Amino acid sequence: MFVDDVVRVNLFFLDHPEKSGIFNVGTGRAQTFNELAMANVNACRALAGEDPLPLAELVGRGLIEYIPFPADLRGRYQSFTEADLTKLRRAGYQASFADVGEAVPRYVDWLNGHG
Repeated sequence: MFVDDVVRVNLFFLDHPEKSGIFNVGTGRAQTFNELAMANVNACRALAGEDPLPLAELVGRGLIEYIPFPADLRGRYQSFTEADLTKLRRAGYQASFADVGEAVPRYVDWLNGHG
């Protein structure tokens, strides 16, 4: 979830105090840890002036590595999440949300400029 999107939702409800409740916020589309890892590595590569690489090549070059799933989390970890935006849309919020491929490069650029 990209912080800019969360801020926009909060500002929407600030401008519409007559609307109240608990609302899901998210893209409404599940994304994998592979997508998140690829977005992170490729955003850093872009800062270095390098082209993005597909997952298989990132793994092959050792830029993404896998570790065994921690035993103490088995059976306690929610491996799939996807925000149901029905209630938020019914409340009148219609703006789209940045997915991982959009949000991560923007965040990495921000970190690079403020680090």
